[in-house]
Amino acid sequence: MTATTDPSPAKPAPLITADTRAFWDACAQGVLTFQRCTACGHVQFPPRPFCVSCRADGPVTERSAGLGTVHSHTIVHRAPTPAFKADVPYILALVDFDEGFRLMAALRDCPPADARIDLRVRVVFEPMAGGGALPQVRPLLE
Repeated sequence: MTATTDPSPAKPAPLITADTRAFWDACAQGVLTFQRCTACGHVQFPPRPFCVSCRADGPVTERSAGLGTVHSHTIVHRAPTPAFKADVPYILALVDFDEGFRLMAALRDCPPADARIDLRVRVVFEPMAGGGALPQVRPLLE
């Protein structure tokens, strides 16, 4: 018997929990969401069943406009697993969204030399193998 290898292994899927299911369902619909505490107004991400600032129960989910600014970034030159080998080099960015939460995402359609702190970006959604969508960002055309 001859062993075969898949030339393009699947990328790992996010772990979906009861606390994050609504977020991932929204992403599948092309909507980025975050939470806001009704007691103290704190904005948070990732989703949790309580406010991390005041510990109040049940923060509400709100829709983001999907616009933000690169807080920091790195250029990945060595794939962490074979599933990412075809993507290198790629840019991972920490993005501060205008509503006040931060998300790590791949910066797409941006040459590594053009990646910079304070770059304005817009969320886009990439389909995932097996369904759903992953939020990523692209430079905002001004």
